[in-house]
Parts: sequence; structure tokens; C-alpha cells
Amino acid sequence: MLQLNFSPFPSLLTNRLNLRRLSDKDDEAMFFLRSDREMLQFLDRDPARSIDEARQWIHTINEGIDNNQQIAWAITLKNDSKLIGTITFWNVQKEHYRAEIGYALHTEFQGQGLMREAMTSVLEYGFNTLNLHSVEANVNPGNKRSIQLLEKNGFVREAYHRENYYYNGHFLDSAIYSLIKPADK
Repeated sequence: MLQLNFSPFPSLLTNRLNLRRLSDKDDEAMFFLRSDREMLQFLDRDPARSIDEARQWIHTINEGIDNNQQIAWAITLKNDSKLIGTITFWNVQKEHYRAEIGYALHTEFQGQGLMREAMTSVLEYGFNTLNLHSVEANVNPGNKRSIQLLEKNGFVREAYHRENYYYNGHFLDSAIYSLIKPADK
């Protein structure tokens, strides 16, 4: 069975990014990520209502890290500590060596390849350090940019669920994408 240990926290560096642990200092940026209408367009969840709610979300995430249940990184530019996004492995199925990936990037920074850079680093960590066998992503089928990002990172669609999710008075579809650990060359 998969064994997880996130102590010490595994900060990751890429060419342009620093992936670090979330802190209370990220509360305003987290509030934006969880409340902005454009950010939530394809996430199908209610917006955060306050900074306190965003701060509580950060505490919940960090508690999951401390308990080795999930891991989430704050995405920042190398030259700026301000949170611009998040990327996480959650819904970990230890017995199946599988985790779900989730991510969000501030609209101002989209379309620059930053999330692909973050995802490449996080997937490498997931497969090589955590020893995951597969990673899945649950996507709103209307979120074409997210689907393109997943496909650029090697994910393939493995399922399409019709009207399996009820939100805001509507039944919505879900597309499931997955990536199997690449074979050693």
C-alpha cells in the first residue's frame, strides 16, 4: 500500500515557479481563487464568502498535509512570494496507488504555460517520490483549456459521466482523464 510522508514539506522549483506550502499570508489570494466568478466558471461550487472562509480552507488543506492524506502547493513566481495558484494531489486512494490532481491559476497568469510547468513538476514528484501508479483529473467537459492542459501532459480521457453531478439546480456531466506512470526507459 502507498505510504505518504509530507514532513518536511516538499517544496518544488521549476524554471519560473516556486511551489511551496500554503500559509495564512495567502488568505487574500486564496479568497480570490475561491470566489472570483471567472475562476469558478467550470468548478461548479459555491464561491467563498469571506477571507475567514479562505483562511479556514488553508487550515483544512494544511491539516490534510500534516496527516499525510493529501498535498497541496501554493504556486508563486520565483521572484514573488504572492500566491497565483494552487495544485494538489487529493482524493488519494492508497490501496490503488492513485490520486486525483486539482489545480487553479489566477486568470491574469493563464495562457503562459505556468500551470503546465507546475503540473510537470508535481507529476514527476507524484510518480517518482510518492510512487503513484496513476493520476486522475475530474473535469467539467466545457473547460476546454483544462482539457488541453491535461492532454499536453499526457492524460487521456478514460470516462465520460452524463449528468452525474448536481449543482445549482442542474445535472452536469463530468469527464475523467488519467495518466499512468510512464514506464522506465
